[in-house]
Amino acid sequence: MLILNSGGTFNKRYNPLNGDLEVPYDNEAIEKILFSTNFKYDLAGVIYKDSLEIDTNDRKILASIIAESKEDTFIIVHGTDTMSLTAEFLHEIFKDKKIVLTGAMKPFEIDCIESAFNLGMACGFLKSLESFGVYICMSGHVALWNKIEKNRLLGKFEIVG
Repeated sequence: MLILNSGGTFNKRYNPLNGDLEVPYDNEAIEKILFSTNFKYDLAGVIYKDSLEIDTNDRKILASIIAESKEDTFIIVHGTDTMSLTAEFLHEIFKDKKIVLTGAMKPFEIDCIESAFNLGMACGFLKSLESFGVYICMSGHVALWNKIEKNRLLGKFEIVG
């Protein structure tokens, strides 16, 4: 299993110098969560952006890493605003991989429980998953990328249609 970090709210930290929440160029939040497990995971930081800044070129970078990897199972930590766009992009390319995108509505630094829960749930789901596909794991749900979406009014992901 390869975990790819693309940034997003999951990773954001408060910068006391300018008062902003920023996506740092590190994997600290994910590393802290993984440290508490008894399993070895491969982790690669890839993009380090808010998902509103992720573009087609960034999605091509993720796809290239997945295509070149010897792994067939992947977790992508991704911002929630454009998670479904990245999931759809990857779905169009990969039919022989198991890919789960996860993230958080609140930064790990502010609320470590949601981030740890989502990442842990994604890991467990991926370990038991038998069929290939692109999935999203958020808000206690895991579903194919086109069966779950962000409800911006309620601030959570929900199963749809």
